Amino acid sequence: MTTTTPSTAAPTPDPDETDVLAPRPARLIQNESTTEIPVHLLFRDDPEPSAVRLAPAVVARRQGTGEQPRLRRPAAARPRPVAEVDPGLAERPARVLPGAAGVFAGACGAAGCAATSWWAGVLPPLAVDALGLPASVPAGLGPAQWAAYAGAGALGLFGFGGLARGRTGRAWVLGMFGRYRGTVRRTGLMWVNPLVLRRRVDVRLRHWRSGEMPASDRSGVALRVVVLVVWRVRDTARATLGVEDHETYLRECVEAALARVPVATPGSGTGAVEASAENLSRLVAADAAAVGLEVFTVRPVRVEYAPEVAAAMNRRRIAALDAEHRASVLSSVVDSVEDTVTRLTVRGLVELDDYERKALVKDLTVAFCSGRGETSP
Repeated sequence: MTTTTPSTAAPTPDPDETDVLAPRPARLIQNESTTEIPVHLLFRDDPEPSAVRLAPAVVARRQGTGEQPRLRRPAAARPRPVAEVDPGLAERPARVLPGAAGVFAGACGAAGCAATSWWAGVLPPLAVDALGLPASVPAGLGPAQWAAYAGAGALGLFGFGGLARGRTGRAWVLGMFGRYRGTVRRTGLMWVNPLVLRRRVDVRLRHWRSGEMPASDRSGVALRVVVLVVWRVRDTARATLGVEDHETYLRECVEAALARVPVATPGSGTGAVEASAENLSRLVAADAAAVGLEVFTVRPVRVEYAPEVAAAMNRRRIAALDAEHRASVLSSVVDSVEDTVTRLTVRGLVELDDYERKALVKDLTVAFCSGRGETSP
């Protein structure tokens, strides 16, 4: 009789036990831009040095919370302040009239004065006859005559007093009651308001050769440099009103650039000299542009070592030459002694042992050195 053993069915795992036994996946926070950030990276106090840094990303707002997206940006370095003058100060053309208008106004004023004098009867008879004016009854100098004199005189003064001559390469900077009124770059005869203050500015291409300025090379050795600067005034308003003296400002900019840029020494080669001149030109042009100056080139024309450095280098050069001369003299003496001893022994003129050979070499060396010392300059 066969006994059937009931099979033992596998127990059904409890859902709670399954959650305990099975490993749980790491929780992730996923934003709208599909960027996944592990939770343990967000709440870790001491990050490992080898951990990979996450690129700055936009953490989107959570659904249903109403939060706005936050942009995480790395802290940027504060830019270096750039020197600039009044932003509203810029060159603009001034209002002037042709010179013919000033001449016409001045002539009208002079004619008015003459007519008033004839009206008042104070014009000399010779002038009346020369002008061909009819004789009139003198009215005398009354209020009407004085008023006519004042008007005609003011017209004549304004007409002739405002005449100016513009030249090529020159400009007028006009100001009235402390306010900039414009720049005149016209040439020839013109009429400018005589009440404005005029400042003449040279706008031609100019060359400035500096004196000896301190500088240094790439090794920090002190130098004395003479530079040639090619420049011109581009904005007359900024150059005249934005700085007290634009020429002094340019000199100081060149000196500051020489303190920052190493200058190529005379034996550095053409490439190093050109690179140094280009760096100097770029720095000086950037600093001078704030006051309306346009710098084309800043080129060193003479580079010398400082006096103290030149003296030390001269002593070192003399010592090197002296050492080289001594080495050449010693080599020549040794060769002469060797040749003399070899000839004496090879030809069988003398037979020398070691002691005698050493004595002969010593005597010959002293003799040759003494002879070279007497003949050397």
